[in-house]
Amino acid sequence: QVQLVESGGGSVQTGGSLRLSCEASKYTYSGDCMGWFRQAPGKEREGVANIDSNGRTSYADSVKGRFTISRDNARNTLYLQMNSLKAEDTAMYYCAAAMLWGGYCPDRTPTSFDYWGQGTQVTVSS
Repeated sequence: QVQLVESGGGSVQTGGSLRLSCEASKYTYSGDCMGWFRQAPGKEREGVANIDSNGRTSYADSVKGRFTISRDNARNTLYLQMNSLKAEDTAMYYCAAAMLWGGYCPDRTPTSFDYWGQGTQVTVSS
């Protein structure tokens, strides 16, 4: 089954925290890279963070020091811990998988990723 299902979004005040989860099918989770993307109203989808099969991570400059991506291989689940949230973080957040990249992540461009979840909304009020 090819499936990615996000959860954990919601509404939070500036400075608060949320933890997003992405439950993946065994097949989708077995790919070389998992990532989080977001799309705010009126803007293009952008890469937030990704993690490869060995736990190597990369982050967009806008979230470094505040967000942490991780994966639990026993549960086939991807996480995004978001701390010190800002109004600018308001967006629909998507989980995605990039399947064949030699064990590494590609860059954080959406076109490099093969499978996508439906998204979970994060709203940060200031």
